[in-house]
Amino acid sequence: MQPAPIFQSHIPEDQRMAAAARLPQMYPVQPGQWLRQDTCYSPQLAEKARLIAADRDRVVRVLPGAEAACIELLDLVLDELAPLSGFAVGPDAVTRPDGIAVAIDRTDPLVTLSQLVQEDFCLHLKRDGEHALVAALLCFPMAWTLAEKIGRPLSRIHAPVAAYDADIAGRVQRMFDMVRPDRPLWRANAHGWDRSDLFRPCPEDAPRPQLHGPAPFTRSERQAIRRLPVSDAVVFSIHTTLVRNKD
Repeated sequence: MQPAPIFQSHIPEDQRMAAAARLPQMYPVQPGQWLRQDTCYSPQLAEKARLIAADRDRVVRVLPGAEAACIELLDLVLDELAPLSGFAVGPDAVTRPDGIAVAIDRTDPLVTLSQLVQEDFCLHLKRDGEHALVAALLCFPMAWTLAEKIGRPLSRIHAPVAAYDADIAGRVQRMFDMVRPDRPLWRANAHGWDRSDLFRPCPEDAPRPQLHGPAPFTRSERQAIRRLPVSDAVVFSIHTTLVRNKD
């Protein structure tokens, strides 16, 4: 049975403008704006809980050696949430804006994060000159599959994307090399979409989803990268917005 659709009413203006820019570019994340909460906060977190309970390995992976980076990410998110209205962050638990108390479990940091924020997270560590995906909380994939990407370098992760050539791969790697802990960056995309479910994996050898006729939905991702200062991992965060298009 498909879960009930989860729709935002609109794509945030800055995100919409960034997605519509003629040339994709990165923008500095303003203080306190790395993570976002919107009207779908509770429903999206409930959907994450459902997906993890149904089949954790499809949406959560941590390779050996990435555990410390995951804990560092959890602590960074807790620091980000502490001053925000609606959150009460204590040493052992966080009370969310919807009143739900979440225990802080540092033995399972990505699942703890899944109960606190709408963002998905992909963590990358540099190996043999290129950043590789070493851990992820990916509940809302947009036509890719975590099992095929975990452990892969950036260039291999993007292999099915025809436009991701050697030039773009080099630019992305340089960006991952240069991003600073105190200066995270963000970008956004927007695509016409044909389905209302947020969990939309797609194997590499499967045909890419194709639209036939007007798109009933628009799906947008606000993607940010920032470096963790201790582990040196680069975090790629994804906030997903799905809106129903007007007839």
